[in-house]
Amino acid sequence: MSDGDNSFPSPLAAEIGSRSDPGGGRQENGPAREEEKAFGVYIHWPFCLSKCPYCDFNSHVRRAPIDQARFVRAFSTEIEATAARVPGRIVSTIFFGGGTPSLMLPATVAALIDAVARNWRIAPDAEVTLEANPTSVEAGRFRGYRAAGINRVSLGVQALDDRALAELGRLHSAREALDALAVARGVFGRYSFDLIYARPRQTPRQWAGELRRALAEAGEHLSLYQLTIEPDTPFAALHAAGKLKTPDEDTARALYDTTQDICAAHGLPAYEISNHARPGGECRHNLIYWRAHEYAGVGPGAHGRLDIDGDRHATATEKRPETWLTRVERNGHGLVTDDVLTREETADEFLLMGLRLAEGVDPSRYAALAGRPLDPARIAALHQHGLVETTAAGRLRVSMSGFPLLDAVVADLAA
Repeated sequence: MSDGDNSFPSPLAAEIGSRSDPGGGRQENGPAREEEKAFGVYIHWPFCLSKCPYCDFNSHVRRAPIDQARFVRAFSTEIEATAARVPGRIVSTIFFGGGTPSLMLPATVAALIDAVARNWRIAPDAEVTLEANPTSVEAGRFRGYRAAGINRVSLGVQALDDRALAELGRLHSAREALDALAVARGVFGRYSFDLIYARPRQTPRQWAGELRRALAEAGEHLSLYQLTIEPDTPFAALHAAGKLKTPDEDTARALYDTTQDICAAHGLPAYEISNHARPGGECRHNLIYWRAHEYAGVGPGAHGRLDIDGDRHATATEKRPETWLTRVERNGHGLVTDDVLTREETADEFLLMGLRLAEGVDPSRYAALAGRPLDPARIAALHQHGLVETTAAGRLRVSMSGFPLLDAVVADLAA
């Protein structure tokens, strides 16, 4: 099968591939939508052309061609097995993550969307996202992905500076990234891209210039992540050896504040600690995670949260792609973890994820999950220090000054 417009469209393309869902997930309707049942499907494509030195995701480089047809069969089998456990769901979102999903042929993407549709009903306004690298080869497939049923793309740009891209181990140039964004704008109703800041030697002034350039290219959504040194990565080894220096705490805070101020001024305020969107442009799939709704994880190393007979199940599959493939072909699924969470664990996860959002959480939902309310004294103390706020609707949220201390705030509330 060739790439681009020569790929066969999914039978569902007329339903979901041509819809940009301009009204989905509107910020002003966010908390109201939260209580609605949402169900997402995450499909993990674990392969990359190269491993970035900062990355600790479950991604793998293979020199031999990937047998995509065999993986399609295994993905389809695992989707069917998951649907047997949680039948009758209406799929609100599908997200192809990785790895590098844009290494898949459009026909592979179409086949996987069809596998989801055979086992659950896909909502007419479903958001269907594919992560992509901004190389010319992968951008050339965008029309094929649109025909397959993708209606939103997320591009891993990471920087708009060629020297920074080389240091980050990226295989594209800034020019290629800008060209790919132009293609995405012309093909998809919705698109987003990622940038990494707090890079070595980066100053707030430099970042401000790069961010303004990015905002000129942005549509409705932008993901902006501070560089973190993850264990067991090449960057961790360089950092430990003193060969890679990240900004100090004061500079990192200045970079964060610069990010918030500039994005808000351009109409893309933070709706989550690292994600910015115009009202209505939020990533609906990620909102399923942050609002503690239900999602299926399919593919090597994928995680899921399934509600079965009143219990919350935390699932995870085998991480190694070839081992996962063998397990699915032998057992009908690749599960290695299927834990029933306690009420306390479910509530703590709800708090941990929900307080990442600017909208915050509903304390009554926490109480229903945990079987006990949040401690009023702890909330009062955090209020006193200006780290949390209570909205007019009674929602608890972390303040702008509290976001850099989010982990400590959550730990205090959950204690």
